[in-house]
Amino acid sequence: MAGPSIDALGQFRLSTGLGPLGAAVNFTNSNEAMLASAAIIVVLFVLGLRSRAIVPGRLQALIELLYEFVRNMCVDTIGEEGLRFFPLVFTLFSFILLGNLLGLFPYFFAFTSHIAVTLSLALFVFVFSTGVGFYTHGFRFFKFFVPEGVPVWLLPLLVPIEIISYLSRPVSLSVRLFANMTAGHVMWEVFAGFMLLLTASFGILGAFASVVPLGLNVALVALELLVAGLQAYVFAILTCLYLHDAVHMH
Repeated sequence: MAGPSIDALGQFRLSTGLGPLGAAVNFTNSNEAMLASAAIIVVLFVLGLRSRAIVPGRLQALIELLYEFVRNMCVDTIGEEGLRFFPLVFTLFSFILLGNLLGLFPYFFAFTSHIAVTLSLALFVFVFSTGVGFYTHGFRFFKFFVPEGVPVWLLPLLVPIEIISYLSRPVSLSVRLFANMTAGHVMWEVFAGFMLLLTASFGILGAFASVVPLGLNVALVALELLVAGLQAYVFAILTCLYLHDAVHMH
């Protein structure tokens, strides 16, 4: 009798939801998870800020802490001009953070582990920051690709490098988030499947031996919680850095 098999990538498989309607409009479990994340964010903020108490409760205190954290990130990275972009950065940070965290729970789809989602977010940030650069500086924004103090004879070599580096931003931004979330979920699935294989193959002895991968999985949960917050922060801080370059051109 064959034992259970490990399909570590099966958790990322897309499927249509909402019955025939979902199939008709190609509405997948990834779309469901994104809508659920957006709805949860709205509900948490409405409930947390409803009382606006001087002495905040736990939920209000958490929301205010996140608010101050992202606000300070924008101001420290971009400058006072960063307050104009705070709603965007805060929305991205909250959406990615909740998406990362929800993906750790059973029956929730980890949509940030799909390159199509992370690349869409990264392309939006790239186009928006480039638009801010041209809106702020006009065609002088092209000077961003010309390093200051460089001899003229080196410009034909350095300018293409600067342009390629700039155009690679959405790739690095999206792959970083996608790769970290995917790798963590795959490791989690592999160790969980290894526990089942040990139990199915060696009976009682395998059940005792499965304590080792169980302990590793518990440690991976803590690591994944850290990675979930860290990757949301990295995406937000890089967005701020790109907006800083667009505003200040250095």
